[in-house]
Amino acid sequence: MPGVTRIFDLPGYMVKQFPSNRTIFSCTYDGVKYKYKSLDYVRRSNQVAAWLIQQGIKPGDTVATVLLNRPEWNFIDMGIMLAGAIHVPVYPTISESHFRFIFRDAGIKLLFIDNHYIYERIRELIQKLEMASLPVSVERIDGLIHFTDIMNLQVSQAHLDEIAIRKRNISETDLATIIYTSGTTGTPKGVMLTHRNIVSNFLAVSEIIRQNPVRVAASFLPLCHIYERMLNYMYQHEGIAIYYINNLDKLRDDLKIGSPEIFCAVPRFIEKMYNSIIQRGMALKRLRRALFFWALDLARQYDPTDRGDFWYRRRLQIARLLVFRKWKTAMGGRLRIIVSGGARLNPRLARIFWGAGFKVMEGYGLTETSPVVAVSTFDEGGVKLGTVGRILPGVVVKLADDGEILVRGPNVMAGYYNRPERTQQVMNKDGWFATGDIGRFVDGQYLQITDRKKEIFKTSGGKYVAPQVLENRFKDSPFIEQIFVLGENRKHPVAILVPTFEYLRSWCEVKGIEFTSNDDLIQNPRVVNRIAEEVARINHDLDKTEQIKKFEIVADEWTVETNELSHTLKLRRDYLLKKYASLIDQMYSKQTESFED
Repeated sequence: MPGVTRIFDLPGYMVKQFPSNRTIFSCTYDGVKYKYKSLDYVRRSNQVAAWLIQQGIKPGDTVATVLLNRPEWNFIDMGIMLAGAIHVPVYPTISESHFRFIFRDAGIKLLFIDNHYIYERIRELIQKLEMASLPVSVERIDGLIHFTDIMNLQVSQAHLDEIAIRKRNISETDLATIIYTSGTTGTPKGVMLTHRNIVSNFLAVSEIIRQNPVRVAASFLPLCHIYERMLNYMYQHEGIAIYYINNLDKLRDDLKIGSPEIFCAVPRFIEKMYNSIIQRGMALKRLRRALFFWALDLARQYDPTDRGDFWYRRRLQIARLLVFRKWKTAMGGRLRIIVSGGARLNPRLARIFWGAGFKVMEGYGLTETSPVVAVSTFDEGGVKLGTVGRILPGVVVKLADDGEILVRGPNVMAGYYNRPERTQQVMNKDGWFATGDIGRFVDGQYLQITDRKKEIFKTSGGKYVAPQVLENRFKDSPFIEQIFVLGENRKHPVAILVPTFEYLRSWCEVKGIEFTSNDDLIQNPRVVNRIAEEVARINHDLDKTEQIKKFEIVADEWTVETNELSHTLKLRRDYLLKKYASLIDQMYSKQTESFED
């Protein structure tokens, strides 16, 4: 059977490879569950392609989407590529200025949008664009073309013939998509990815999931990001049914409906999930709370490479039955695998979730590498906590003299759209892509990411400090959820931190500390002193030049919506420097408080 060499080969491959009556996509909207089979996939993708051709879309044209996670994403995605066009997926939450830049830079000819909330944000911008047609909306919006109108289109033989011609003329090295990276600073860059880039990546990852097969996946990270999108293709290739969730406020309910065995998440999501669990544990009555934290302590000792002696395994089995089974129930009842990527996952959390019975598979990659460069696997020695696993087969990695990770392989992008000079800055003539990340190999085979090259700063004393390393150390504390370490050209590092308010509120209730708000909490002397103890404890294990000599606690949680985080949930350091400029000046102007012993 012919394999998949171009992304749009997937629907036809699925029809031939898997039973036609099997549900491949599903979702729940307004209490109604919708299901789609592989034949639906082929038919609806062809309808989108035929409609685009009718609108005059030509091979090489760009078509943008601003969509939430839903089955329709796939029909539109495949339809765009079947018509020979280039898919430009855009985050729904970006700023208006970024929408304007992307639409103009990509020269989009047509637009698909999800709902009226998104439409209202970009209505005026859309009216200024020259497009082949009115925008298409998945949810009904007055004045726009509704997606059901396209689904009612009768695809003629002439349409099918034209689609077939366009498919034949597209090779695996042709451009499939342009993904604009959100970035932490500056103007978005359009990453050009070919069919081969993405197909090579999801085929390699498919080999890994076959070591531990699953039947149902949940998808809730944005599909416009290459991380979730690549896994979305991998699930399809392996015949894994996908349940789509586009409202995280209803995540627990949707997980119970979808009952996934696998989902992918970013560390920030896993941290919040853990903090929520801990908060519930602290609220339990005395005996049940003691049982909860006994089980948690056992999980903290878990090592995926060494399951411990008989007595430990027996106690852990009891803990999973009495405590951790409830964690699994809260996530749909069947969850076994959590894929983590996009940033470094705290090894302490990975260990706890492994101990609780979830396989946490951490990986590393970038949009420019389609994305996976390294990932944990299910075979012997495939996981080493604190690392992102082994290099993906087919991908080659080497470290530059300064530790920067360089990547070469079929997954490396074709370049940045309209920005050849920027492409030349990160790719050399031999095909090596400079990631900007600093790393090292552990035991000669496991890749460990230590920091971003451009984020390493030098103090006024000439000492280099890697802030991400420090931030991850401090986030080991259950009291600290978010932290920003800085100190460029200053005599020592300082930090601004956001407490884990769920944990902190529970701690205050146990200690009998009264409070009325988060602002009230962070000004309480006992709270400040307790967090100071945590900072001092962690400082004790750091080099003198790395120790945080001063910190400030803030109550405003950092989010994508409030601009402190990028869309991949990384700190936007330049923004934080501006936002807290006066607070930073105060820290350096005050008498330095030392947390040294």
